[in-house]
Amino acid sequence: MKVGLFGGSFDPIHRGHLEPVRAACEELGLDRVLYLPTANPPHKPHRAQAPPWARFAMTELALLGEQRLFASAHELTLDRPAYTVETLEHFRRELPEADLHLLLGGDSFADLPHWVRFREIPRLARLVVLVRPGWDQSAGRLDPEMAALAGTDRVRLLDQAPVDVSSTRLRTLLAAGEPLPAGAVPELVVRYLAKYNLYR
Repeated sequence: MKVGLFGGSFDPIHRGHLEPVRAACEELGLDRVLYLPTANPPHKPHRAQAPPWARFAMTELALLGEQRLFASAHELTLDRPAYTVETLEHFRRELPEADLHLLLGGDSFADLPHWVRFREIPRLARLVVLVRPGWDQSAGRLDPEMAALAGTDRVRLLDQAPVDVSSTRLRTLLAAGEPLPAGAVPELVVRYLAKYNLYR
């Protein structure tokens, strides 16, 4: 069984978190992808966020109609930042027969040397790097170790169509009481945001 893992703050979740993962499922034949909302993102320690369980609820709502996409609360159960290598170790124990694929963006891949025990990550899972067309690993974005890793069978670069939406922009609009761009956020999530007045 091929299982993808896709972590993030999902603050809030939007179609830019959904469309690339659907495409990766089709291209790689993933049986399921587990979304992992993070309670305490180690790379965003100083930014105020919606409460962790609210972000988990929004992720669940966004994925209700998706047959192969599921939300996991694993990284919400920790009382400290969640580190990717530990999450992979957890799912390696839970799913010992699974072929694990870690989905991450090009910027995250470039930043990998700053992650805890980063050299162990590609040993625990294949890295699926979701990149925009024209993303050039040789244009100074990757240090030599990451560039070398990108050339191995532990890394798969998938070109993705750009999705013109960001959580930062959505939070700005919500804080100002302005409408969200049509289709940017799943309708059930829009209703949840309105009901609980998040980001206001």
